[in-house]
Amino acid sequence: MSNVKNDLILYVKNTYRLEPDCPFSSVPNCCVFRHKDTRKWFALMMDVSARKLGLDDDSHVDLINLKCSAALGGVLRQQPGYFPGYHMHHDSWISILLDGTVPVNEICQLIDLSYTLTSDVRHRSVPKSWLIPANPKYYDLEASLRLSPDRTLYWKQSAGILAGDTVYIYMASPVSAVKYKCKVMETDIQRRRTGGPVPMEKAMRLKVQKTYRKPIPLDTLKAHGVHSVRSARHVPESLLEELRASH
Repeated sequence: MSNVKNDLILYVKNTYRLEPDCPFSSVPNCCVFRHKDTRKWFALMMDVSARKLGLDDDSHVDLINLKCSAALGGVLRQQPGYFPGYHMHHDSWISILLDGTVPVNEICQLIDLSYTLTSDVRHRSVPKSWLIPANPKYYDLEASLRLSPDRTLYWKQSAGILAGDTVYIYMASPVSAVKYKCKVMETDIQRRRTGGPVPMEKAMRLKVQKTYRKPIPLDTLKAHGVHSVRSARHVPESLLEELRASH
């Protein structure tokens, strides 16, 4: 088993508290990760002949299948290490080589996306915790909070986030740290915005519950397997414990 594959299995275990499932006794090197509630797959790992991916090579390679949007998949498949979903719907699944061509942290973000896209959010009853990014170059969050007496913010809706969830706002460079803990009060608010760097169709209403006196830096996130926060992603349990204990 490749080091990349081991790293990804460990990431899923730590982030989602899930163990790999090997449903095919005749294919011992194939494993899947499923949602606890619906048992739907969100990641499939296997080894296949490189030629089946269109490569001029007789060796076998490790890969992971993940769900993604058609638009993102089209972009990724133009990059080294990415292929149309092997034995999956090519528009909504991708296959990624696990040979180090694609960085582990990049694949982890795509695992988070696949988990979200395959979640049945309509029947989810347990609140979840998320990391979401804020870029100081585009949005003055502190100024917005000064203008909001009840510490409420309207934020671009992220797929999978529901009212009652918790979001931790990660401030991008030059801050590079988690600075705010918020409660999601309302989602799917019609709030269309076409101009600016972040177009928006729907928004979610957040209420800031805590401002960390000592923001949690990126190095701490990396120690828990989070190397970047480019979009909404789940919080690993080990990191969540540290965030809850911080002041």
